[in-house]
Amino acid sequence: MPLTPFNGTLGKKRAAHLLRRATFGPTMAEIDTFANYTAPQALAQLFADGLVPLPPIDPATGQTWIGVSPAEGSSDDEELQGFFKAWWMAQMLRPGASAREKVVFFLHSHFTTIQSFVENSRALYYQNVLFRYFAFDQNDPLRNFKTLTKKLCIDNAMLKFLDGELNVTGAVNENFARELLELYTIGKGREGVPLPGPLTLGDYYYFTEQDVVAGARVFSGFDLDNAFANLDPDTNLPRAIVKGFAQNGFGNRHDNDPKEFSARLGNVSITPNPALLDAQGRPTEASMLDEIDQFVEMVYAQAETPQHICRKIYRFFVYHNISDEINNTIIPAMADTFVNSGYKLQAVLEDLLASQHFFDAATATPEDDNFGAIIKSPLDLQIGTLRFFEAERPDDQSQAAEWYEMAGRLMRKLEFQGMSLLEPFEVAGYPAYHQFPEFHRNWISTNSLTQRYLFIREIMTIEGLEPGDLGIDLLAFTKTRFSNAVALDPDQLVRAYVSYLFPQFEEGAEITPERLAYFRQQFLRLGEGLPQGPVLFWQFSYTNAEVILQSGLDARGMLQDLVNAILQSPEYQLF
Repeated sequence: MPLTPFNGTLGKKRAAHLLRRATFGPTMAEIDTFANYTAPQALAQLFADGLVPLPPIDPATGQTWIGVSPAEGSSDDEELQGFFKAWWMAQMLRPGASAREKVVFFLHSHFTTIQSFVENSRALYYQNVLFRYFAFDQNDPLRNFKTLTKKLCIDNAMLKFLDGELNVTGAVNENFARELLELYTIGKGREGVPLPGPLTLGDYYYFTEQDVVAGARVFSGFDLDNAFANLDPDTNLPRAIVKGFAQNGFGNRHDNDPKEFSARLGNVSITPNPALLDAQGRPTEASMLDEIDQFVEMVYAQAETPQHICRKIYRFFVYHNISDEINNTIIPAMADTFVNSGYKLQAVLEDLLASQHFFDAATATPEDDNFGAIIKSPLDLQIGTLRFFEAERPDDQSQAAEWYEMAGRLMRKLEFQGMSLLEPFEVAGYPAYHQFPEFHRNWISTNSLTQRYLFIREIMTIEGLEPGDLGIDLLAFTKTRFSNAVALDPDQLVRAYVSYLFPQFEEGAEITPERLAYFRQQFLRLGEGLPQGPVLFWQFSYTNAEVILQSGLDARGMLQDLVNAILQSPEYQLF
């Protein structure tokens, strides 16, 4: 049965909580707007279909390289891979409160691929579009997580990443079959909880080595489509081709014998459908795809598959610690919604993000592990900060070269903070989303924390910017977003900023007196020791910032001191 829904309007704190988890970070205006919504109204807005983004531009030609033959003078593919990542970052920064990019990133973190393994900009782009196509699946009967799993079995990027093109009859490569079972579908149980035993060698309780080998045989005989011309009729996106078909007229590298699976998967036998074989009984694309369909249906028929996937969803959007209570109540309810909806990801997310359980955390005590206790990824930190302060940037279509230069600098800062977009350290993905028991603590080290603070300090200024630098005019932002009554009162301004930027436990308890005193001190230190005192100095500087040059410099400097102190605090690293 569905989770108990949250009733009533969200209010500011719950709205901010929802937007931080479901998007890459809200603006002030979005928080204020969503504060007046009920949970269903908020979810309807977050999952509203938007415009399909235009493909990325190659600045060397001024045109896209997607879906066309390479133009003369095109950039090399290594550069194009970087342009694709910059394009994706631009989608994350787009105005508007939409969950799509966060869901696309979740799908990337679940069905992981690594750029340096794939090494093909088109393959990476088309996989991203595939995720984008399935991210919002509620209103299309053909779109669901199970179907996405089937499509990924023959996705060019996935095939390259896990050596699928090397998987042929007589010399099967088990990489993809193993990861599909262990990571993407049925899993090996809840992290940190021993499997029931005793187990024999090669028995993982939910599947066995026999199943890995048999699954690899199912996936044998596909090859990369380097021309990206073999289009899937459902998605109209390129997919893998049958190895040897162009030369031989059939899939001569596919294992066409029956595949026998273990008792863990119901003793199922997957056999080629005779009606789909050619006249000589040899494999065709249709028969090979049908075997994949049989395999995925078999795996999704296991009760543990929706449980495992829903634990991944919960860990990403709520918290990594899945207690016995959560595992026995919340996860089964999510799994029921998943199965009953026809394996729709959107149905599970809408049920979870509109639930009393999700918002209970937003009004819990500071000791509650679920609210304000996830460490932001470097991506959440960077994109969230830039979105909140409405940072201006070059347009990724009309000013592609300028945006790519800026995005390249941002991505290098991500790397310094311990995250390389599309380059997780391992096949299982970014450690923060799967590695027991550290999970999100993997984002923090002495060096990465220093780099987080350095990023904040570098972007909170418009002085001395070079081409490709990104700076935020805090004076203009403050004058636009806060009334004079708030801005001229240091205590009110500190509280106002904190109320939007920090995760909160209660509506009326944004900040302790001790933290208020600290931020106030950082804010006003430029005016300390002056005859008029720091408060009057701030008020004069702020009021006259646009007519007296020095006052403008002083006001900006004081705002930089305040915002740097707030954003370099431990509280801002959490969401």
